[in-house]
Amino acid sequence: MLEFAYFTLAFLVAISILIAVHEFGHFWVAKKLGVKVLRYSIGFGRPIWRTVRGPDRTEYVIAALPLGGYVQMLDEKDGEVKEAEKPRAFNRQPVWKRFAIVAAGPAFNFLFAIVAFWLMFVIGTNALKPVIGEVAEDSPAAVAGLQPEQEIIAINDEPTPVWEVAMGRLLPAVVDRESISLTLRSPSGSVSQHQLPLDQIDGELDPDNLFELIGFQPWRPRVEAQVGQVLEGSPAEQAGLQKSDRILAIDGRQIELFTDMSDYVRQRPGVPLDFKVARGESIVNMTITPRAIEHEGKTIGQLGIGALNPGNIPDDMVVYYDYSVFGAIGKSITQTGDMTLLTLKMLGKLVTGEVSVKNLSGPINIARHAGLSASAGINRFLNFLAIVSISLGILNLLPIPILDGGHLLFYIVEIFKGSPVSEQTEMTGRMIGIFLLVMLMGLAFYNDIMRLVGN
Repeated sequence: MLEFAYFTLAFLVAISILIAVHEFGHFWVAKKLGVKVLRYSIGFGRPIWRTVRGPDRTEYVIAALPLGGYVQMLDEKDGEVKEAEKPRAFNRQPVWKRFAIVAAGPAFNFLFAIVAFWLMFVIGTNALKPVIGEVAEDSPAAVAGLQPEQEIIAINDEPTPVWEVAMGRLLPAVVDRESISLTLRSPSGSVSQHQLPLDQIDGELDPDNLFELIGFQPWRPRVEAQVGQVLEGSPAEQAGLQKSDRILAIDGRQIELFTDMSDYVRQRPGVPLDFKVARGESIVNMTITPRAIEHEGKTIGQLGIGALNPGNIPDDMVVYYDYSVFGAIGKSITQTGDMTLLTLKMLGKLVTGEVSVKNLSGPINIARHAGLSASAGINRFLNFLAIVSISLGILNLLPIPILDGGHLLFYIVEIFKGSPVSEQTEMTGRMIGIFLLVMLMGLAFYNDIMRLVGN
């Protein structure tokens, strides 16, 4: 319950910030261009807080449903306007002004992403070096000759001091299925060049399973296969597994690390497994059948246990990663551009079917990630805000009537046509837009619920 409350609070903070930024873009540009603003609202529905400010008596509102917002401007379409105020009505403005006001919302989302990334880079953080862990057989990583404990020091000659930077280079290459050059340093200090054939990746693209597609896992500390937590009602509890038990073998296969046990169990959902367990001075044999759960579109096995000792990360595996105040400016702009391009590519592959619609997320999954990023520190939360802000900007620029992009499309038609689109065309477009958004949100909610059931 406390975790749910924390995730909900983090989601409300995150979404409120992003909505406020988006709507402020519309608000600020409208005011600068002489359009009268009647209301600036964060959220929909009944106001839970309101105030009136300024010579125009603009109403500022925080409403009960925090899943959007709006800026209400003076407009003759909404009712009668006094003759003296008609020049300040939105509908009376030339098309370039209306275009600028509508485009300002998404534009401010991209500007916010730049600021958030800049803050993140200036603050800096301790991060892990990009050291390779296990390498899967017959994978692109194995073909390239990658070995455990090698450090990725550059990708396509671009330095990769921490995993976050390396991921920023790997993900676009996986999406584009492009071969990339890795510069690796072995534990002995020798440096070698490797060509990673990502064009040989088979199967559906899934950003959450990036390392499975490439064929290696990031380095992880050695965690002994000793039980630290047994979930109530889990297969492990029902079979009699206890805290501090040491798993020695499964089906006669020797187990040394917790990850060895976890990997073996995940691949055998619903299959009875024979466990050999050390409990104090005694050896206990038991059979446990992992329950089958859906996780990220796959059926996996789960025992319902956690490790006793999470493992220690050596000091030499951690580096402090930051930029100077001025150096972070260019980096934040580049990062925003890269993330925008990557998001557009993923959206395109979603349309073509190369990326599963299961990757669509709704408010539930966003809330979960907001909570996780907030609990991981200010840098992670800023990174989350920047990425979601970019996504929000792109979403609003889609040429779907009812969204900003739909209005901009109408204005472009008006520029070439010489007159506004007809009210009938606009109304039909709105109905189509509402239908598409409902379908999109329904799919996103469905994916969220399936993720919750799977977890």
